[in-house]
Amino acid sequence: MITFLDRIALSSASSSIMSEFHLTTVQWGWILGMFTIAYAAFEVPTGWLGDKLGAKKVLIRVVLWWSVFTLLTGFATGFVMLIAVRFLFGMGEAGAYPNTSIVLSKYFPVLERGRAQATIWVASRLGAALTPFIVLPIQQKYNWQTSFYVLAFVGVLWTLFWIFWHQEEPADCKNISSDELKYILENRDLPVESENAKTSYWSGFKSRNLWFLLGMYFCYAIGAYFFQSWFHTYLEKGRMIPKQELIWASSIPYLLAAIGCFTGGWISDKACIKWGKKWGRRIVPMVGLFVAGLCIIGASLVENNMTAIIALGVGMAFMDVTAPVAWAVAMDMGGTKSGTISGSMNCAGLTGAYLSTVFFGYLATSYGYYLPVLAIGIIVLLGSFVWLKIDATQKIEFKVITK
Repeated sequence: MITFLDRIALSSASSSIMSEFHLTTVQWGWILGMFTIAYAAFEVPTGWLGDKLGAKKVLIRVVLWWSVFTLLTGFATGFVMLIAVRFLFGMGEAGAYPNTSIVLSKYFPVLERGRAQATIWVASRLGAALTPFIVLPIQQKYNWQTSFYVLAFVGVLWTLFWIFWHQEEPADCKNISSDELKYILENRDLPVESENAKTSYWSGFKSRNLWFLLGMYFCYAIGAYFFQSWFHTYLEKGRMIPKQELIWASSIPYLLAAIGCFTGGWISDKACIKWGKKWGRRIVPMVGLFVAGLCIIGASLVENNMTAIIALGVGMAFMDVTAPVAWAVAMDMGGTKSGTISGSMNCAGLTGAYLSTVFFGYLATSYGYYLPVLAIGIIVLLGSFVWLKIDATQKIEFKVITK
């Protein structure tokens, strides 16, 4: 929740920041893109670090780092400083979700991972939905800077809780019964690796299955990051929705997305039991992206604002059935390298998100806001067909180098 509160806060404050610093739409696109490109560049290294050092240590570093730069966002003095702060913010937040996947892979059996990931992604969407209700009132009563000070403090509080509460392995957790521990260890499908062996991480990228996963997430993230970066601005400047209506208009798609996340993970786990893991993990997100693409395309073409908001909300709900399933598939494929594989998947997605975030500003300036939204809908639609090539039952093989 805190991850997305901090991310969406900048988008929610876009009008105030652009007005104060006299920023153009193109400049704003570059500021949003700086976070994304830094996040993408450091996603794989931080996921690999979690596989090596453990997710607890890495997540402590991640949340403290991004909290510092959330705070510094409030001290920004103009375009150049915002570019620098957002780049460093993205660098620090990279690895948050891959390391969360490492935690889940150790604590959850294989056929519960869809629901476990769904719970994480529901929280992220609720965080995004809450952002306008938190950020906009603080802006109106104080200023946009104060909202970033508050969110930074929340991140520090979470870190203190995590340090004292979480254990790297379920065997070290006092709240887990012996029966539950036995069940987890027997069903989490994490092979024990020899301490005398080193693994070639790059050897895993010879898998065609992995590349199809990366391609699918590239398409998905282009749609997802539209809502994280440009959606609020699109409603305000592209559809001229009054400020007093923006809180609800900005939140509705995320509330629907939370339902989509939970539903996608739950249905996928049930589908795995009925049809096997290959089609159980495939069919749900495939249908979700297909419907989402049609909804986003439709929203870009209609003139009525209410119809467009409803279509975008439904589209995001269907699109986000993909998120928990995709991350569960990355865990299934990665095994003990869940951090590396999920980090690679998110890196591919963030690359697409970066390109679309920057080009959105140029396209909106030259052709209006409808064209980039139309393009995003088409790309999401294409992503649904890539799922036909993804097989969650095929583990990615990493070459073992013995000492």
